Amino acid sequence: MPIFNDDTMEQKNLGGSHYGFSAKRLNDLGASEYTLVVIACDVSGSVTHYRSDLEKCVKEIVSACQHSDRADNLMLRLVAFNSRLDEVHGFRPLTECDLDKYTGTLQTGGMTALFDAAKNGIDSITQYGRDLTQNDYDVNAVCFVLTDGDHNASPLTASVVAKAKADAIKSESLESLLTILVGVNITEPMVANFLADFETKGEFDQYVELDNASKATLAKLAAFVSQSISSQSQALGTGGASQTIDPNSLSL
Repeated sequence: MPIFNDDTMEQKNLGGSHYGFSAKRLNDLGASEYTLVVIACDVSGSVTHYRSDLEKCVKEIVSACQHSDRADNLMLRLVAFNSRLDEVHGFRPLTECDLDKYTGTLQTGGMTALFDAAKNGIDSITQYGRDLTQNDYDVNAVCFVLTDGDHNASPLTASVVAKAKADAIKSESLESLLTILVGVNITEPMVANFLADFETKGEFDQYVELDNASKATLAKLAAFVSQSISSQSQALGTGGASQTIDPNSLSL
């Protein structure tokens, strides 16, 4: 059951998919421009031993964004995926996200529908971005896909992710879109090679690889994601996307 469900949210379908998304009703929005953020987080069985630290990482991202100068202009959607996709919550202003409600939301098990999650994240940005743009909002977006393994739960291919991104750009619903793939706890060369290949075939703007899932590494991941969100939001109105951030340049 998604958290933050109330009558200010509405359910939206995505054509050609049985996975939809939810989003804040336009009549309940208070700003004139928004950066849409999707975080798609792998919760397959291999994540189990660091699930609580990953959950804390998500909370740190939300907290950091809530303290941003652009907090009123950020909307976040959080998706957890294993063999299927589960929306933790739909597009909602960061200022309305209660940190306490994230506790216990990442439940692990199953396989990895990686391509499904990435495609759904981008498609939801495109559709909600179109809704906003058609109602005179200025919109850009960033989509993060966090995973520790390869795709093994559906017949989709990496090319559907590249097509979803191309369709987003063609739709003219967004001023710009950044897509960032993050490999967490990547210790096997086979997995590292798979994700590097997915970066290319999925046409991601950036791939970040983390060789462990320690508390310190996940804290740096939280800082990287929150700063990337802030940078993309600050770029809204410039006509282009922000520059990608090197996570190794961050000091904690």
